Amino acid sequence: MIPGAPVHRRRVRDRHHRGASRWVVLAGVTVGALVMLVPFVFMLLNAFKSPGDYSSGGPLSWPTAFYPQGLRTYWSAVDFPLKLWNSTLIAGSVAVLGVVVSLFNAYALGIGRVRGRLWIVGVFLLANMLPQEALVYPLYHVAKEVGLYNTRLSVIIIFTVVQSAFGTYLLASVLGTFPRALLEAAALDGAGTWTVLWRVVLPHLRPTLAVLLVFFFIWTWNEFLIPLVMLIDNQTQTVPVALASLQGDRLMDAPTTNAGALISLVPAILFFLIFQRTLARGITAGAEK
Repeated sequence: MIPGAPVHRRRVRDRHHRGASRWVVLAGVTVGALVMLVPFVFMLLNAFKSPGDYSSGGPLSWPTAFYPQGLRTYWSAVDFPLKLWNSTLIAGSVAVLGVVVSLFNAYALGIGRVRGRLWIVGVFLLANMLPQEALVYPLYHVAKEVGLYNTRLSVIIIFTVVQSAFGTYLLASVLGTFPRALLEAAALDGAGTWTVLWRVVLPHLRPTLAVLLVFFFIWTWNEFLIPLVMLIDNQTQTVPVALASLQGDRLMDAPTTNAGALISLVPAILFFLIFQRTLARGITAGAEK
């Protein structure tokens, strides 16, 4: 018998058999996931239900027939391709610009060691905690004054600033602990400020920047209040605003609303699935650091 073999087998056995607590945790996570899927099941169920079935059986009844008319009604009533383009343009622009602005701000605060760094980072954290309801009227007034009201550019600028406040706080905290030895070695090699940023700092931050990119896109895609106030024209509105336009004062077509919610959710889910590995790698890299 090879010395140490029983110990190795014991370690493998312990790794795969950790007792009842492991199964309790797994069961709890499974139940939580199923509970979170319940609203999506109801949405899918009512998206293909006729108004008659909804009125007679309610939201929990099974549809008597497959009814895709709600999808067609929503697609044509709100001009969904245009709303999809508006949301993609705004969310994509904010994601890219927010990451770039956050990187530059954090590089100045974390690597540049500007005076009053802690106070500035605290201001960014405080700005990230402000509710949007407190910002709507000042933003509306400024957009009116500068001629950007009812334009996609106004929403892009607003959410770039909002998202970069969180990104700056996060990246500044990361860069505050960046190895000084690497920076000193780069300085001895004659690297300038931009060279240090692109050749030394950026490669270490790519996983974190990828996570921020995904989060910024999804957060901006789901925004409702500020786009509702700033975009009043049908040609500039986003998908969440278009979905809310189906609900009138005294009329609400529940099957069409559920069908619209289903269509509106698909692009965000596809984006998340496409960048799922990037998100997982970024979180894993952050945990290892």
